[in-house]
Amino acid sequence: MDPEVTRVNGPLVEVTGLTGAAMNDVVDLGAGRLPGEVVALTGGRAAVQAYEYTGGLAPGAAVRSTGRPLSAPLGDHLLGGVFDGLLRSLRDSDVWLAPSRRSRHPTPGTSAWPVRRPRPYAERLDTDVPLHTGQRVIDLLFPVPRGGTVAVPGGFGTGKTMLLQQIAKWCDADVIVYVGCGERGNEMADVLADLGELTDPRTGGRLADRTVVIANTSNMPMMAREASVHSAVTVAEYFRDRGRDAVVIADSTSRWAEALRELASRTGELPAEEGYPATLPSELAAFYERAGRVRTAAGGEGSVTIIGAVSPPGGDMTEPVSTYTQRFVRALWTLDRDLAYARHYPAVSWAGSFARDAAALARWHGAHGDPGWATRRARVGELLAEADRLSAIAELVGTSTLPGRERVVLLGGRLLREGVLQQSALSPRDAYCDLERGAALADAVLAVLDRCQELVDADVPAAAIEEQDFSPVVRAREDAGGVADVRARRETVLHRLGELT
Repeated sequence: MDPEVTRVNGPLVEVTGLTGAAMNDVVDLGAGRLPGEVVALTGGRAAVQAYEYTGGLAPGAAVRSTGRPLSAPLGDHLLGGVFDGLLRSLRDSDVWLAPSRRSRHPTPGTSAWPVRRPRPYAERLDTDVPLHTGQRVIDLLFPVPRGGTVAVPGGFGTGKTMLLQQIAKWCDADVIVYVGCGERGNEMADVLADLGELTDPRTGGRLADRTVVIANTSNMPMMAREASVHSAVTVAEYFRDRGRDAVVIADSTSRWAEALRELASRTGELPAEEGYPATLPSELAAFYERAGRVRTAAGGEGSVTIIGAVSPPGGDMTEPVSTYTQRFVRALWTLDRDLAYARHYPAVSWAGSFARDAAALARWHGAHGDPGWATRRARVGELLAEADRLSAIAELVGTSTLPGRERVVLLGGRLLREGVLQQSALSPRDAYCDLERGAALADAVLAVLDRCQELVDADVPAAAIEEQDFSPVVRAREDAGGVADVRARRETVLHRLGELT
C-alpha cells in the first residue's frame, strides 16, 4: 500500500502506509509537495506536522518520505540573507508572501545538518569572556559572557524588541542570527530596514552582511515557527565551528512555546500548566543548552550566545514559559513596566534581574585594565537598592523629613538612573557606549555622591546640595565627547559642590 493522507486537521496530517519512516523524518505531502515532519508513530499510522498551509490537501493525497530528518542548508551564503523557519531563502519583498513564492532549491556549496541535533565540538570552555553589548545597564550590572544564556521577560510595551535590536546592532559578536518568531510583520520590516542602513563599526561595511535573519512572522505558518529556533541555533553552531562568536536573538520564545502547545493539543498529548505540553521544560532546556563557548574540532575557539525574549500574557511572570526559562538561563534582564511608562529605556529592572556569571567576568575585567569593575558594579547595585527602599518611605513621610545622608542616597539613585542607566537608542552618541566611557559615567556619579555625603557630614544642609546643578554629569551620556570630557564635567560639578563649604 502506497502511503497516503487519511486525515487533515489544520497543520497536523495523519498518514498511513509510511513504512520505514522514523521520528522527525521529513515527508512531502500531496501534489504540491508540502514539507512536513513526522512527530508521532502509532502502528501503521504516522502524525505529520506540516510546515505550510494545508488548504487543498485532502485524504487520499500521495505522501513521499525523504528518509532524512529536518535539516538546514549551511554555508557562508547565509550571511546577509533573510530566510523562513526552514531556512528557505526569502527576498526582502517576500517576507509576507505565500509559501509558494519561496525558493525551495538548495544553494550550491552548502552542507546540510539536522536542526534538532547539536553539532559536535572538541571541548567546552569556561564562559569567562564578556560579550560587550554597548548597553550600559547590561554591561555594568547584568553582563553576559560569550557562550552565555539570557532571558528577557517583559510585558507589552516594555521595549523588548527595541532592546534586542540594539544588541543585534551593537554587540561585538562576529555573527548575529536574529529570529523573528511570531512577531508582527512591521517589526521585522523595521529590523530589515535598520540592518540595511547601519554601518558595521569594525569592518566599515553593512551591518547586515554579518547578520542572518530568520523571519517567521505572526501571519506565517505556526508550525514553521516551532522549527525556526532550532534552525537558528544550528546556523549559529555552524559559524561557531568556523571559529566565530555567534549570537542568537529569539523574539520571542513565548510564541515558540505557543506553537508547541498547539501541536500538543492536536496530537492529543495530555496538557500540563495552562495547556502547555509536559515536555515544555525539557524543550526549553534543550534549546538553551546549545549555547556555550567551545574548542572546535579544528582547534579554534568559537561561541554561541542565546538571548531569548519572553512575552508573558498580561506581564504575569509566574506563567510557565517565564518560570521554566529562569531555571535554564544564566542571566535575566527583566523589563519593568513602570520604568517603561516613565520613558526610562532600556527598562531593565535592577531589582528583578540577575547575572550569575558576574564574578567570572569581574576577573576578566581585572585582568584587562579595569580592576575596579566589581567594586563599581557592587556600589551601583547597592545604591540603587537603597534608593528604591528610601523612595517608598519618602512617598509616605515626605523627602524633607529624611536625614541628610538618606536624601543624598535618593539624589544618587536619580543621578544613576538619568545619567548612567538610561540610554537613548535614537541618539547618535548615546545609542552605543563602550566599556571605558560607561565606567567613566558611573565613576563620575559615584564621585559626586561621595562629595555630597562629605558635605552632609560637614553639616551642609541637604536642601542646599539638592539645589545644585548636576546637569553636566546627567547630560554627559549624550553631550560628552569622550572619557576626558566626562571627567572634566565631573570635576566641574565637584568644584561647584566644594564652594558650599
